[in-house]
Amino acid sequence: MTSSDQIMHSLERFGTLCADPAPLIYQRLFAQHPEFEDLFAMDSDGGVRGSMLTTCFECIIGLAEGSQLPRFELQSARLSHQGYGVPEARLDDMFTIIRDTCRDTLAGEWTPAMDTAWANILSEIASMGHAPA
Repeated sequence: MTSSDQIMHSLERFGTLCADPAPLIYQRLFAQHPEFEDLFAMDSDGGVRGSMLTTCFECIIGLAEGSQLPRFELQSARLSHQGYGVPEARLDDMFTIIRDTCRDTLAGEWTPAMDTAWANILSEIASMGHAPA
């Protein structure tokens, strides 16, 4: 199985085991970054959180499929989130939290190959999309 296949398989299993990952992911985000919870104070129906999470998953899947689109999406997200006082590097934390939640949900199904594939894609995410200095 390729690295891309590992990412896709882990996400497919995650989706099977966890119909709505948003509560788990945002619980972990707010535990690690309590200051972010206030940014979602007006998101009473979870729509903003859902949209943000969808974009994150689309970036991960796009990268796994070899698309260049995530590079532009990440750059745009980094710029727009600066307006909310979110440093560029904190966006990378969201992708790490997604990986960690996926890994914890898969538990014994998580493999060293998945771990390597995710480490590679997280490294790729951290290296792209940053606004020019």
